[in-house]
Order: sequence, then structure tokens, then C-alpha cells
Amino acid sequence: METLAILPVKRFALAKQRLSERLRPEDRRALAEAMVTDVLAVLVVAKRLNGVLVVTNEPAVAAVAQRLGAEVTPDRAEAGQSAAASIGVAEALRRGVARVLLVPGDCPALDGDELDELLAHDASGARVVIVPDRHGQGTNALLLSPPDVIEPAFGPGSFERHSSLAASAGAECVVARPPTLLLDIDTPADLAALLAGPQHRATRTRAAYAAALSGP
Repeated sequence: METLAILPVKRFALAKQRLSERLRPEDRRALAEAMVTDVLAVLVVAKRLNGVLVVTNEPAVAAVAQRLGAEVTPDRAEAGQSAAASIGVAEALRRGVARVLLVPGDCPALDGDELDELLAHDASGARVVIVPDRHGQGTNALLLSPPDVIEPAFGPGSFERHSSLAASAGAECVVARPPTLLLDIDTPADLAALLAGPQHRATRTRAAYAAALSGP
């Protein structure tokens, strides 16, 4: 089944505000770029993906994406993650892609084998696969078949929201919990959880955070 990954990324100046007490603006920017790069590095080599589309107005992200072999489309309105994801969905529909994987740029521990296992979920009809965050409240990824089976509705409480949307659409709803996709980095506690995990994952993110802590 042809699958396009869609990665919405906000401008780095707007990223990771909840880390502002721990990190300076330039350090938050470097951390956000490192996280997106870690995620992209896994997506572009995934066996079950047919392409990666980054939706962003951040020039640094566009440069990284193009260097790694991903496509880029602009997010001129910058109206949030759901709106950016919808831009990618519209492009997928234009291309006739069978399904999309909506994934954020702040899950840097993402493991390629876990991603391939998630993408092995196949469907002949309408299906929504939801990956919640580690607290079970937000949504860290959506696998949508077809791409417009539901409208993306990320943000606080989005796990229940996406579940309800799937039910209203009459789509099969599956909850998947790939361990490395459950952890998104928004708070100091999230960073601590990342650092407690395997050292071989999220290497760029770890290096950026270490550099921030050792800076002036």
C-alpha cells in the first residue's frame, strides 16, 4: 500500500516554549532542529514508506529535509500542527496516495523497526491507527487509510478526539503503542525520560542537549 509520511514542523522560534526555563532560545532552536533531523533520518530509509513530505515555513528544516531526500511544501498560514498536517493530506490526495502517516518532529527516539511494524497495519477499507503519547491523552502519530478518512485534530485531548472522529466516520480504529513513538519532547521530564533510554537513539538530540547544558 503506497504510504506517504507527513511531518508538520513549526518555525523554530515558536518551538518548545515549555523548555524556556531550562534552555535559552538559541538552545531550544538547536534542540528542535536536532529532533527533526533524528526523526527524518529514520523516515527517509523506512522500508514501507514511499515518500516523506515535510510541511514547514522553517528554512533550516527545509534544508535538512532536502539534504536527506525528503520533499518540502510550505506552511504559509502557520495555523498549527493540524492545519499543517491537512496541507500534507491534501497533497497526498492530489497524488492518489492510498494512506498517510502523520508524525511529529519531536519524537527523536523513533526506531526504524518499530516504524516498519506500525506500517505493516494494512487495510482494505477505512482505518485509523492512533499512536497516543505516553500519558494516553495526546496523539503522537496517525496512520490514515484513506488519507482523508478523518480530519487531523492534534493538541491536548486529541487521543479521545481522534477516536471519536474515527467512530463518526465509520472507520476501523486501532490503537498502536510503538515504545519509541510514545515519547514526544515538550518538558524537562520528557527530556529526562529520553536520556534514560538507549544511548544509540536520538543521537543528534542528545548531543544538542549536552551542548546546551555545557554552554555559557
